Amino acid sequence: MERGNQTGTGNFILLGFSDDPDLQPLLFGLLLSMYLVTVLGNLLIILATISDSHLHTPMYFFLSNLSLADIGFTSTTVPKALRNIQTQSKVITFAGCISQICSFFVFACQDNLCRGHTLMAAAPSWQPLSHT
Repeated sequence: MERGNQTGTGNFILLGFSDDPDLQPLLFGLLLSMYLVTVLGNLLIILATISDSHLHTPMYFFLSNLSLADIGFTSTTVPKALRNIQTQSKVITFAGCISQICSFFVFACQDNLCRGHTLMAAAPSWQPLSHT
């Protein structure tokens, strides 16, 4: 009976944007600023739809759910990328990788579902006479 390599690994190595140490602060700043703009913009959309009673319609309900899915979608990968840039560590555990993939998949499905429902809720406002 032939025995192969029995060593296992519990970690993966992530390849980053650049290995140049001079670019790391620039990349960190750009990625952090884009992440903060995304999260704050989506939170403002959610806050606007909750606070204004005129926006309590199905289209804005799905729009706020889409914003919530967007926050989760970007929060799945960007914080790990920021941590990797800051600490110069490029290792992710197998469990961390699987949980990140599953979270990414769940938020992608929720994002696509909300997009479809938002379009279906907005369609009557584009052509109101064709839906009577």
